[in-house]
Amino acid sequence: MAQPLALSNVSLALEGRAILHGITLNGDQRRIGIVGRNGSGKSTLARVIAGLQAPDSGDVRLFGVDVAQDRKAAIRTVGILFQNPDHQIIFPTVDEEIAFGLTQLGQTKAEAAAGVRAILEQFGKGHWAGAAVHPLSQGQKQLLCLMAILAMRPRLIVLDEPLSGLDIPTRMQLMRYLDGVDAHLLHISHDPATLAGYDRVIWISGGAIAADGLAADVLPEFTADMQRLGGMDDISDLAG
Repeated sequence: MAQPLALSNVSLALEGRAILHGITLNGDQRRIGIVGRNGSGKSTLARVIAGLQAPDSGDVRLFGVDVAQDRKAAIRTVGILFQNPDHQIIFPTVDEEIAFGLTQLGQTKAEAAAGVRAILEQFGKGHWAGAAVHPLSQGQKQLLCLMAILAMRPRLIVLDEPLSGLDIPTRMQLMRYLDGVDAHLLHISHDPATLAGYDRVIWISGGAIAADGLAADVLPEFTADMQRLGGMDDISDLAG
């Protein structure tokens, strides 16, 4: 059986700057966290894993699918939830936003409409049917993006800092939704607290794997290093 997550020697440079350096990892855990500083390459790695950015070298396969080369199979395999839902939402109404992915899968307009109703009811948001997107709060927009992804039933969902900028109650509510997701999750974050309950955590530093293991082992090591850096006098080091 193909591994849910399989990266082999993945490297990538953008605008002449090396971002990812020979990343190799395999995983079949249901909940994998990726932690790192801002600028460490986490979001770029998320885009590569989701098939939105092809690596310069190496291979990325999810459940055996080459997500960079086989985009038709990729949209059935992986979805990505970005940090800012305004960068993800492209339609003016809730129904259109959710239906778009379903039509990309080849569903008819009637089938997509039924899928929209089903996912809204599943989340107790049947009253959102036909609603405009613009009045929704940031957290509601993030939930809409999640519902649009889940309606397509991908086997893996990549979460790229989706909790950033949300207040504590909204973060807690969205995390409850995510905890109930019937799919593999790969959660990218700079905040170790959001990954504490995950099966496995990978620490990315300078575009490479610095540590990989149990959350209870990797997160304290990462936190200690961030505290060490925070105690330094040279603020330029923090932006590296």
